[in-house]
Amino acid sequence: MIPRLYVEQPLVAGAIVAADERVLHYLRNVMRRAPGDALVLFNGRDGEFEAEIAALDKRKAALKVTRLRRAQDGVPDLILCFAPLKKDAIDFLVEKATELGVAAFQPVITRRTVASRINLERLRANAIEAAEQTERLTIPEVRAPISFDGLVSSWEPTRHIILCAEAGPALPIADALKALTFDVSPPNAWAIFCGPEGGFHVSELDRLRTLPFVTPVGLGPRILRADTAALTALSVFQAILGDGTLRPPHPMMPIGSRSDTGAEGEE
Repeated sequence: MIPRLYVEQPLVAGAIVAADERVLHYLRNVMRRAPGDALVLFNGRDGEFEAEIAALDKRKAALKVTRLRRAQDGVPDLILCFAPLKKDAIDFLVEKATELGVAAFQPVITRRTVASRINLERLRANAIEAAEQTERLTIPEVRAPISFDGLVSSWEPTRHIILCAEAGPALPIADALKALTFDVSPPNAWAIFCGPEGGFHVSELDRLRTLPFVTPVGLGPRILRADTAALTALSVFQAILGDGTLRPPHPMMPIGSRSDTGAEGEE
């Protein structure tokens, strides 16, 4: 298996990239790679590049960027707003939501939120690892927590919210998404908002329902765990309004090959 790794540095054919501690540890101690071995690198901005290990020892690794493999693309402008969960559940949620194409994570402190302390660095590391494994070219943003009131009062009305409402009137999510109509054109910016274990407080649901840019949806007859609810909503959204109809650009494309989207910009 050829390692596919995220780096912070700019990427261009011919560049030499100094590996950070995470990448160095992975190459040397986990994968046990050696100079000359092939890599794939991306940074969320410049596309995906083939590379090779130019030098590797206990303290440092130098990675030589060789050629563009795939031009940069994006994901739907979709934020996942969610009440923080306990450690294992939030780690799982961030990993799987990254795989499903979320652009940003926004933790929201609701009235029934149980876990208020969040390790943002750990969540970002989880998102990076998931992006590496799923051939995403972007890393989702992990935002600092915000209060429910702060979120609602500062919300940009052009971003439409799909509200996972466990109580009160709501169409099934698939029906609701297909039935959405807009006066001008569909928004390019979206959010999915899921509550904590135990659900939103009734006052929070009531407040959200009054907003013109909120669509309440139901997720079926069973009470879902908070992480399951978020992933269910994300999956249905991507299938109907997102990029779920697209195919991977180059399944198992070998080093030395190049996708059509990678043709432009290569030397």
